[in-house]
Amino acid sequence: MGTRREPTARQLRLAVELRRLREAAGLSARDAAALLGVNSVQISQIESGITGVSEQRLRRLAAHYACTDGELVDALAVMATERVRGWWEEYRGLLPTSFLDLSELEYHATHRWDVDFLHIPGLLQTEDYARALFSRRVPELPVEELELRVRHRMQRRLVIGGTRLIPYEALVHEAALRIRVGGRATSRSQLARILDLSEAEHVTVRVIPFELEEFADITADMVYLGGAVPKLDTVLRDGPHGTVFVDSEAQLGVFRTLFRRVEEVSLDPERSRDLIHGLTKEL
Repeated sequence: MGTRREPTARQLRLAVELRRLREAAGLSARDAAALLGVNSVQISQIESGITGVSEQRLRRLAAHYACTDGELVDALAVMATERVRGWWEEYRGLLPTSFLDLSELEYHATHRWDVDFLHIPGLLQTEDYARALFSRRVPELPVEELELRVRHRMQRRLVIGGTRLIPYEALVHEAALRIRVGGRATSRSQLARILDLSEAEHVTVRVIPFELEEFADITADMVYLGGAVPKLDTVLRDGPHGTVFVDSEAQLGVFRTLFRRVEEVSLDPERSRDLIHGLTKEL
């Protein structure tokens, strides 16, 4: 297989999982290379995502690593052999790589959870809301890039409004619903869109109300994307230096627990719709 100049987040995840399996087996890269009859440089390239791996080689490695998780191996084999060129590829070289990686992860996700405190989750945003949000960025974006980001965000909504739908749950703080991004009319349309989307069977919206006391379970937004098996889940966190992808099994467990805790104290879907409807009337 040829080398890649810039592996995607999904290709890197496959590489990381293969390295984890090798290390769990207590084998070195040289040991793995001997098992395949290649040199250790090739193993290093596979485990860094620079080079792909065939399904046959992947399964041979998994067997030698004594991996007994058949579902995980099958999922990794799919990742190794898939040839998907998604809609997001039209933005390659035009938008930051993290935008494309998120779109690819969403395309393959089995479910998605969002927790947002200051802004409406991206998948629920209207075009005007997204444009107003991107226009506040510092330093200011050129008009062309701003419109590219808005168009990309609107296309991402396919996972909850297209032909391939996934279960989606958003926990949105009341503050995000009250902050007027783009003015009164934009905020009113945004709340109306949330109400409309929340009626879909695969979409659940819960509001984290101001009235909660001693709420400190989580202090930052997160996006949780379900993989083919739980070990392949991914969490995205936005930090001061860009998007961070979290995929260690221990940390995934922490974020699952955090999400469930926030979910437990949030309003149920019906009461959440009532609150949002009330906020709409105030505008």
